[in-house]
Amino acid sequence: MLREEINKALEVLKNGGVMLYPTDTIWGLGCDATNAEAVDKLLKIKNRPADKSLIVLLDVDSKLQSYVTEIPEVAYDLIEYAENPLTIIFSGAKNLAPNVINADGSVGIRIVKHDFCTPLLQRFRKPMVSTSANLSGQPSPKYFDDIDPEILEAVDYVVDFEQENRTHKKPSTIMKLSPGGQFEFIRK
Repeated sequence: MLREEINKALEVLKNGGVMLYPTDTIWGLGCDATNAEAVDKLLKIKNRPADKSLIVLLDVDSKLQSYVTEIPEVAYDLIEYAENPLTIIFSGAKNLAPNVINADGSVGIRIVKHDFCTPLLQRFRKPMVSTSANLSGQPSPKYFDDIDPEILEAVDYVVDFEQENRTHKKPSTIMKLSPGGQFEFIRK
């Protein structure tokens, strides 16, 4: 069943669609982070202003260099030793859809460790957008059942995995990392 869901999600990503899927944190809306049209579609579903930042997921830290111009060495230690999901905001984003990159040229990236996301990203071989599965301004859903029906109807695919999961998950810790290695917490 998991393999089938990964295959279906992979087709959605390849075809520029938007999916609703479980992550290592909360349920997310996702699409190909290199496809500007797919990102626009996701922003419309979420009714989110284009200037609000998005998070990008990767399966391994060795892919960071493909999407960030300068990676401070400390980034690898932070990723390796983080006990909870950690999103790092890097300066100098590259090779991503322009509407994924913040106005200041930065991007938030999380190396995901999850039974669904990791194998999907390995097969997709590109980064994926991950944003909470709620309409802009509404609270993030803690569980699948909390997701607004408007979102369920608007996405191209709803992943049938972990929908019954009642483990309390929360959004990732967000840390901004400067090219010189200084960091500050944005969300703990």
